[in-house]
Amino acid sequence: MPRGPALGAPALSEPLSRERHRILHAVQDRLEEVTQTAVAVMRTEIPSYALQDERFFDDVRDQVLTHYRMQLAALAGDRDIAPEDLVFSRAAAMRRARAGFALEDWISAFRVGRQVLWDALLDCAGPSPEAQQAALSLVTPLMRYVDYASTHAAQAYVEYKQHVVADADRERRDLLDQLLSGAAPTRGPLLAAAQAYGIGPHSPMMAVVAVCVDDIRTGDLTSAEHGYATSASLSVAGPWAGRTLVVVRHGQVVAVPVVRTGMDPEDICAHFGAVQRRLAREGTMLAMGISTVAQGAGELPRAYEEARAALDLVPSGGGVAALPRLSPFDYLALRADDLARQLVDPRVRALLEEDRRRGDPLAATIRAFAEADLNLRLAADRLRVHHNTAHYRLRRIEERTGRNPRRIADLLELLVALAIRDGDREDGEHQ
Repeated sequence: MPRGPALGAPALSEPLSRERHRILHAVQDRLEEVTQTAVAVMRTEIPSYALQDERFFDDVRDQVLTHYRMQLAALAGDRDIAPEDLVFSRAAAMRRARAGFALEDWISAFRVGRQVLWDALLDCAGPSPEAQQAALSLVTPLMRYVDYASTHAAQAYVEYKQHVVADADRERRDLLDQLLSGAAPTRGPLLAAAQAYGIGPHSPMMAVVAVCVDDIRTGDLTSAEHGYATSASLSVAGPWAGRTLVVVRHGQVVAVPVVRTGMDPEDICAHFGAVQRRLAREGTMLAMGISTVAQGAGELPRAYEEARAALDLVPSGGGVAALPRLSPFDYLALRADDLARQLVDPRVRALLEEDRRRGDPLAATIRAFAEADLNLRLAADRLRVHHNTAHYRLRRIEERTGRNPRRIADLLELLVALAIRDGDREDGEHQ
């Protein structure tokens, strides 16, 4: 940091110079009293200070008194201010940061200290025009000192906070790396960190991998800042859980929620789905993959790979692919490639496309018939149509495609073609 501002006496007339020194000496004689006043005002005006004990205020009192003495010496022209003179203030800033005080509270203390000292200077100046003019000559150097000292202290405060955040990020990354190696930590800081997230060697966990697709407000590709903002949104795993391990890693946001007592995988899926929708409304579109449950750290590498694989099932415009919500049939249909699409009989494909344009009555009948275990009357009841209508639809499907829905093999082929069609439609709509 550069050397401090020049605060010594400016070129004043002899009478004004004498008045200036008189004022400074008068304040010096009252400095203990002025310091007590400043501390009392801080206690009243800064809510976080009002909650502290006397030991804290002893520290504040020492800080204020040291600053006042340094200011008065500089204003009298006895010394210049250098960065090394403010080491005491830098240490105090780190103590406040470590104790959890907000930076604005720390800066407010400087503001209060400046105002109380200025009031004391005016009071000691008295009402004469010459004294008032001498006092005014102190305004600029006083402001320069406060600006310089508060900036120096704020820099120390921010550096400490950055150090703490960097350490926390590093600890989370190290913990995740160890978990993804298939082992839970057994000692040291990483064990304490794992316990803070509710993670033990045999804890049931899931893996969630999210990537930011784009910003729908600007159309710009997502920056790193989005990743950190997203990690904050994912840091709570639901109403039954505490903190969740969340790490920004290799362009992805990776979360490891623990399936705690009273929860099931659907609770985790519902929470992260809600987070994805909320962020989309706010302008950040995520693609998110959610794994099945890993029974302990030994299975977490498998769960992580599942979550990454699930990302391939998310449409290009973003969304959530939660494996616990998929049946094996759903998963295979969603993973269908171009060859699988080519294997769908053109007659089946044509019928399903035509049916979609008409509101999907035949598709609904195929699904209802399968879900009713080939009981056509039950399927008709669920569709709220007459039994003859449902029968007609099945006959029409067979006439148009050559597939009889009453045969298991043909019904399965129709369901696969329908799942592929719907998957393609969903992806197209997002694009």
